[in-house]
Parts: sequence; structure tokens; C-alpha cells
Amino acid sequence: MHPRILEVTERLIERSRATRTGYLAMIEAVASDGPQRGKLQCANFAHGVASCGGSDKQRLRLMDSANVAIVSAYNDMLSAHQPYVDYPERIKRVLHEIGSVGQVAGGVPAMCDGVTQGEPGMELSLASREVIALSTAVALSHNMFDAALYLGICDKIVPGLLIGALRFGHLPALFMPSGPMTSGLPNKDKADVRQRFADGRASREELLEAEMKAYHDPGTCTFYGTANTNQMLMEVMGLHLPGASFVNPEAPLRQWLSDEAARQVVRLTRQGGSFTPLGRLLDERVLVNAVVALHATGGSTNHTLHLPAIAQAAGIQLTWQDMADLSEVVPTLTRVYPNGKADINHFQAAGGVALLVRELLDAGLLHEDVDTVVGHGLRRYTQEPFIDGDRLVWRDGPARSLDENVLRPVARPFSAEGGLRVMRGNLGQGVMKISAVAPEHQVVQAPARIFHDQQQLVEAFEAGELERDLVAVMLFQGPRSNGMPELHKMTPYLGVLQDRGFKVALVTDGRMSGASGKVPAAIHVYPEAIDGGPLARLRDGDIVRVDGSSGELQVNVDAAELAARQPVQPSATESVGCGRELFAFMRGSFSSAELGASVFTQALAALK
Repeated sequence: MHPRILEVTERLIERSRATRTGYLAMIEAVASDGPQRGKLQCANFAHGVASCGGSDKQRLRLMDSANVAIVSAYNDMLSAHQPYVDYPERIKRVLHEIGSVGQVAGGVPAMCDGVTQGEPGMELSLASREVIALSTAVALSHNMFDAALYLGICDKIVPGLLIGALRFGHLPALFMPSGPMTSGLPNKDKADVRQRFADGRASREELLEAEMKAYHDPGTCTFYGTANTNQMLMEVMGLHLPGASFVNPEAPLRQWLSDEAARQVVRLTRQGGSFTPLGRLLDERVLVNAVVALHATGGSTNHTLHLPAIAQAAGIQLTWQDMADLSEVVPTLTRVYPNGKADINHFQAAGGVALLVRELLDAGLLHEDVDTVVGHGLRRYTQEPFIDGDRLVWRDGPARSLDENVLRPVARPFSAEGGLRVMRGNLGQGVMKISAVAPEHQVVQAPARIFHDQQQLVEAFEAGELERDLVAVMLFQGPRSNGMPELHKMTPYLGVLQDRGFKVALVTDGRMSGASGKVPAAIHVYPEAIDGGPLARLRDGDIVRVDGSSGELQVNVDAAELAARQPVQPSATESVGCGRELFAFMRGSFSSAELGASVFTQALAALK
């Protein structure tokens, strides 16, 4: 093992000792009692099985039959979740064949940041993760289950499901992806049309045609954003079946994998003989593996929020410093849009997760000695699934990349370090995704221009006011201000300025997510402006340095002068309409970005 991996793991274990011990004691107390439905009062149990068929009712009365909760994020307007429409019935049929039972325990909401981008609904996006975690807890609260299958794939859905699942960590769990859509219009071509539209060189009809050719079928979007980062992480964390992440929804292999997932989760129950509760499986080593894989692939910056929040749900205290220290020694091995031209299907064809895991294991960058949903040891995830007649089998994955423009070995990385940088200075602390930013654009020192929303920046661009070197500072976009919406509406405009030869950067307490692109962006900065942080003391014309190479985030203003300035106040707009007012209580309770921008942080930290 690489000494840095061991060092970060050991200090994470030590820092988390009290909260992790308390967490394990909690789930073990429940697990030691055996199937909870056996302790329900007669009327309670009767309610829980009333809708079942006669044979299932009898099976559930016998504690040697497993009852599997199905928690689904299905809806049919979002391409990634539409394929889940027939999963529950198929899962139930497979479980029935092996003498077990499946019940749809509950549904969770699934919203799409792509649909709500730049719209009021985007202010509900991050908060939806907390709602999903709560919905998962409600689904499992009936205490009728021996294991759970989680059907979810996109941005906030998987982290929310996992946070909720971990609070029922005495149950074995397995996550079931539905796969990416087939390749359509290349993502680079789509981005080019977006930028030409922002520059006035493409019509709205051209833009719509390009978007619909890019997003054209059931499945996740094909760029390497948060949704596909989720899937890669779930696999490297051992919560998917090996090779399950990037099989297209309509491929016959996808159905075989889904059927096997239903069988496998039963094997993880007490009744199945290989009891593997989720809360024990997901330990400090698994979290470190997730961070390593995130860096190696240049994954979504959203996971600098999600991974700390997930860790807290398991009693583990993961910090940005842990992530930064790992980034220094983990090479970047992939180039998938927005970090390159390829899409996720190209990554899969080049070797996919199997080759990625093989390279990182062989380099001593991943913990092999971990539990997974298919048994002990991460080496199993260097294999790929195949249909062999009437059987599903796994064979060794490729030993080398089939396209080094997309996926490279550790010996020849795209970069010697990971794709994320922690940014620090007198403006606070944040993160930058440097894997998508060309080296010549990673350092910007220029006058600040202050904005309170994206539309202000668009209007300034259209008025010709931004034709210069520029650090755009977008205030009041943090979790406690307006729920931390993604800020991609302005991305094409900043890209145009960069292409015109200007030095351009973004600084914000908001977020950009997995689609963070070629313009350097210091995001998730805290203390956020609404709390009177240094960002709120910036003024137009202040010289700001955004250095992605060194991680410096600095304004060239004397410390005493900066402290003496009155923080600016947000514009007199209220988060009302589109349901935003219902989430006011949540905005007031969000933690800082480094602690996951979560409403659960304080409550979970108190459980020792």
C-alpha cells in the first residue's frame, strides 16, 4: 500500500473512533435481535403482509425466508430512472423463485439538475438529497425487512439513498443501477453549440436540436457528471455487482445483472448464510477507496459534499484535507467529458471500472482488504460480467487499456495527481476541479466583478461589460442562502471570454458539479456570503488570485481593511415559489460545505 493511503486511513480511523464506535453499537444492537418482523405485534404484522399473496404471507411468517425491501427512485420523465419501471415486479419474481419475498417499501423523489438548470426548481436540488434520505428512512421504518435493494442512479438520489440506508445499517444492501443511454451527439459538439449560442453564432433551433441529439434515450446522460460518478463510486465501494455500472438499459446483460442482484442480496442476509450488514461493510477503508477513485477519474465536485455527508451517516469524519492529501498521490487516469472528448460508453469500452480498479490496486492505491456485496476482497471488481448460455459469469477484465486517450495505466497517467484541489486563502476555503482545466488557465489574477445571480452576469456579458481579464464572484449561492443551486447557466459565457483570450475565473459559495468545465472555478467556498464571510466583503475591482496549481484563493487587500468592510447584503429577492418556501427550515440548518452541506451533521455528530 502507498504510505499516504495508509496514513490518511489511519488518521481517519482515529478521528472517527468515538462516532464510529457509537454507530456500530447502534446497528449491532438491532442486528443481534434477528428479523424485526418476528417481534411485531400480531396486528402490526398483519398490516405489513395484508397486500401479499397467500404463499408470501406464509413465507413471511417463517423467519427463514428473507423479505427484501425495494426502495425505488422510479419516475418516467427522467431518462435515468425511467428504466426502473418494471424492476420491482422482476425482482419480486426472482425472489419468489428462491423462496424469498420482495416488497416495494417506498419511493423517493428523483429530480434532474439538467431539467431545473437555471430555473427556480434548482434551489431544491441539494435539499432533495436530505429529502431522499428521510424518505428512505420512512420506507424502512416498518421493520419488516431482512435486506434492501436500492434503485437510484443520478445526482442527489444515490447519496440520499445511501445516507438513509446507513441509518438502517443493520440491513444488508445492494444498489442497482440502470445504466447510461447509448452515445448520441458527442458531448464536445453539444458544448460547442451551447457556446456558439451564447456568442450569438447559433440559433435557438440549432441549440435545441443539438441538446435533443445529446439527450436522446433512456439511461443516464453520457458525460462524466455526478450521475456517472455515483455509479463508478458505488462499484469501487463494493455496493454494486462487479461491472454493473455502465451496461446500457436495453442490453440483455442489464436484465441478467438485475436478476443476479436480487439473488445476491438474499445471500447477504442471515437466512442466506453470509450476513453482511451495510453499516459494517462501509468502513473507513471503503471511504478512502471512494476518494481515491474520485481523484483518479476526475469525478464530480459534488462528491466533496456527498462523501463527507455519507461518511457522517456511517459515523466517519471525512474532511477535505483528507481528500486533498489523497489527491497529491493519486494520478488522473481518465479523460471523459468534460475532462476530455470521450463519453462514459467509451470509458466502458476502453476497460471501464474493471481496468481502473486493477490499475489502482496494483499500484497500492486502493485497499483490497475490504468487504463487498460479492464477498471479501476488492480484486473481484477487476472482473466483468458476461452471458454464457443460460448463465451469468464473470471473467477477468482487460489487462490493458484499449484506448489510452480515454483510460490510461498508472505508469502513464494524464496527470501525476488527482482531479480536485482544495482552495484556501483569505477568502475562505473551497474546492476546484482542475482535471478539466488546461494548465495555462489554472492561474488567474484579475479584478473582481461581483454578481448576486447568474442573470446579472449574462446581462453584463450581453452589454459588453466583461471584455477583459476577470474573476467573476457569484455571491449568495451557498446552502444556507438559497440551497446551493448549480450555476451552469453562465458557463458558456465565461467560456466565450476565455476563448477570446481573456484570463477568466469564477469564485462562488455555490456549486458547479460534475459538469465543471474548462474555466477555473473555486466553488463551495465557505464561510458563505450569507453568513458574512470574506466573499461578502469583496468589492468590484479588488484583485483576486485564483491559483489552481497551488490552491491559493486570495484577495490583494490588507487584512485590516478587509475586516473593516461591511458585508454586502443579498438582493431583495426571496426564495418563494416553485415550492422553495417549504425548504426554508432546511436552508437555515445546512452545515458548511466541508461538512457535506447537510442538515443531519449536528445530530449525527452528537451520537457517540
